[in-house]
Order: sequence, then C-alpha cells, then structure tokens
Amino acid sequence: MKKKLIGLLLTAAMATTMLAGCGGKNDTPTSEPTNSPAETTPAQAETTPAKTETPTEETQASTDGAAASYDGVTLTMWSMWANTEPQGKVLQEAADAFSAQTGATINIEWKGRDIKTIIATALEANENVDIFEEDYKRIAQTYSQYCLDVTDMAAAAGYSDFGFKCFVDQQKEWSGAFNSIAEQPQVGGIFYNRDIFEAAGVTTLPTTWDEFMTACQAMVDAGYEPMALDDAYADFSLGYHLSRHVGQETLGQLSLNGGWSENEQIIKGAQELIDFVNAGYLESGAPGAYPESQNKIGLTEKVAMVVCANYVCAEVNNNTSSNINWGLMNYPAVDGGVDSSNAYAGANSLAISKNCANPQAAFDFIMFLTTGEFDQKMADSASQIPADSRNKAPEIMNGTVETLLATEQPLAWNMGLSENSDLGPQFKDVAIKLFEGGYKTGEEFAAAMDALY
Repeated sequence: MKKKLIGLLLTAAMATTMLAGCGGKNDTPTSEPTNSPAETTPAQAETTPAKTETPTEETQASTDGAAASYDGVTLTMWSMWANTEPQGKVLQEAADAFSAQTGATINIEWKGRDIKTIIATALEANENVDIFEEDYKRIAQTYSQYCLDVTDMAAAAGYSDFGFKCFVDQQKEWSGAFNSIAEQPQVGGIFYNRDIFEAAGVTTLPTTWDEFMTACQAMVDAGYEPMALDDAYADFSLGYHLSRHVGQETLGQLSLNGGWSENEQIIKGAQELIDFVNAGYLESGAPGAYPESQNKIGLTEKVAMVVCANYVCAEVNNNTSSNINWGLMNYPAVDGGVDSSNAYAGANSLAISKNCANPQAAFDFIMFLTTGEFDQKMADSASQIPADSRNKAPEIMNGTVETLLATEQPLAWNMGLSENSDLGPQFKDVAIKLFEGGYKTGEEFAAAMDALY
C-alpha cells in the first residue's frame, strides 16, 4: 500500500475537464540569463523574511482523500541539469520519492543546457517527452503549440495561493495559455552588501535616482566603492536605466528601428549614467571582464552593489569563499520616467507535452517537485528562490520572494535591447564604452547607437 504523499498531489478526478491537448554553484540560466535572469514595488525589507513553515500534508493536500495511485504509469522527463548538479540531485530525489509514494516511474533524461537547442525538434517529431524544463519565455513563445494548458489543473491545486502570479499572467499575454509551472524563479535589481550600507549610514533604501546618487556619495565618503560592473552585464545595466525613462516597449522599438537621438529621455538617461561614471561611483576596475568586478564584492568587501539577477549572490559567495550579507533593492525611479516599479523577472519552468498520455500524473509530479519539501530542498541546495512562495528563501536571497509576489509585469532580459538580436553585440560594445567613460554627453551616446543602423 502506497504511503500517503507529503507533497501536493491531485487525483485524476480533481480535474473537472480534460485540458486542451493532451550549493554547489548555481549555474546561470539557459537563455538570457533566464531568459538566459518584476515587481510593482521594490523589495525593501531590511530583514530576512519571516520564516514560513514548510507546507504540511494538511495544508498542501487539495482533498481529504488518499494520495493518487499511478501504478503502471511511466513519465519521461527531459531535464536541463546534470544529475551531478545540486538541482539534478534534488530532482532525482523527488522523482524517487514520487515513485515510491504513487507507483509511477519517472525516467529523467539529463539533457543539460543544450535542451534549448533540441527540445523544439523533439516536440515537433512527437518524441517521447512528457515533461521538460526550459525558460518560461521560450515555452510560451516558441513551444506553446506543443504544450498543455494547465489552467484547470492549477486551479484545482489552488496554485494561485502559492505560485507567482506574474509568470502566469505573462505566459497568458504571450501565448494565450498558462502552459508552464515556474520551477526556479529569478528576479533582477540592485543586490547590495547590507553591512556596507549600514557602515556608510545608508539606513533607508533609495527609491529615486537622486537618492541613489546621494547614497553612492555616502559610500565613497565612508571609503567604499559603490558599484561593481562586468562586461557581461553592461547592456543589462544600460537597459535597466533607460527603461526607467522610456519603458521597455519603447526601448524595444528603439532597438529595432533606431531613432535614439530623437528621444530626449534616452539622452537624459544616458547623461545620468555618464555623470554616475564621472562621479567615480563604479569600482576602480569596472567594467571588468566577467566575473572580475563582481568578485571584488567578496574579495575586498569594499564594493557595495551590483546590478544583476539573483544568481549573482551565489556566484560571488562561491567564487570568493565569502559570506556577503546580501540584500535586494529595486532599481530606482528616475525623474520624468514612465516605468518606476517593474523589475526583471524570469524562470526556468516545467511544461507538459500535449502528447503526454498521463497529464494528471505529470502535473502531480510537477507540484510534488515545486512545492513543500522538495522545493525547499531545491532552494536551499542551489541557493535560489523557492517556487512555492510559502517556503523560505535562503538568506542570500533576502527579499526576493517579496519582490516576486509584488510583481505585476516582469521586465525582459535587457529590458527591450534584446529585441534586436542582430545588433545585440554592438549594443553591448556601446554600453561598455559608456561605462568606460567613452562618451562625454548623452547626445554622443545616442549618436553612437544610431550609427549602428
């Protein structure tokens, strides 16, 4: 007799209608660091989030009945991890536990990061893939026709009570369907050493660009260097700032069509960054060759901040054998800007193929993995944000769950600059030159961008 599930499992009878169709080092995500790495209000909490008890059997179960039995069911999952990585180890442990408790067999094929180059062909060819891991944006925009809409099963599971709404809403906007469950959420912003902020007397997180510049000067006066920046993220930092002025949609249109010199807010935003550089607020070696600059946060403990996605915290701590007291704040609003609250957010997610013969079993396994015990293990072992908002984020992810819960419209990686894939490398070169002090005015920057077309 199977043991009763300690994770969230749904019986087949719970779905009222059949859906349409059918750590170690935490590596950066697969697309645009996920999208590779939103929020309506910044994650301003200065303390580690209050501990939330791991969901119990009673709070997780969607019915009072016994766990579903899936004797004889075999599910094939394509994973983006290796079985030796922290994520892969937790995934295999969850698969074994699910099998022991339900009778299902979970066959995991470890495809690694190359999954993004092979999954579309496999789905189109109707290969034996029941569940796969990928970036949620690509699932919604590229693979949607091959994936189940899980709206009904998610509703039966009460997913809205603990999932991150921003990812669901964004999927529906992109594809008209809710077709993947976030497994490893990410959020971007300004990650900072809370001890340096305290030492510099920055007791209130800045929310505007003027307040941010004042805080940077306070850090310099106290003997610190405010901001790390590596070449890999120069366009991310540039996109974040310019999107605060014109919004992601306009920035995307500019990236596709040009016209930078005709936009006064772009010129103003570029000038603010030039002033930031001229004020000496970048650490002395920035922009460095990745990860040279960000590593100085841990190696010297004199560099206060970095603009990136949350995985940077584990990268720095692991690369430098340090234990930085990390915090997260939203990128500040700018005077006259149009987007003062949203932040970058993305997720590696789990989707069910329309060819899956046992979609409820597949969904139940996804819930088993992304809630409760195994989601907490995934967050702890890989130093990442939990997919179940009732779980507790590791200390180095301080503020990230709150940020995602407050998110309404996630910003994409590079906030629109990535819309033009042909000119992406050139955009990055211009961004690096800006942060190197290569432009004297915002007009010079805008002219350099227009010269690329």
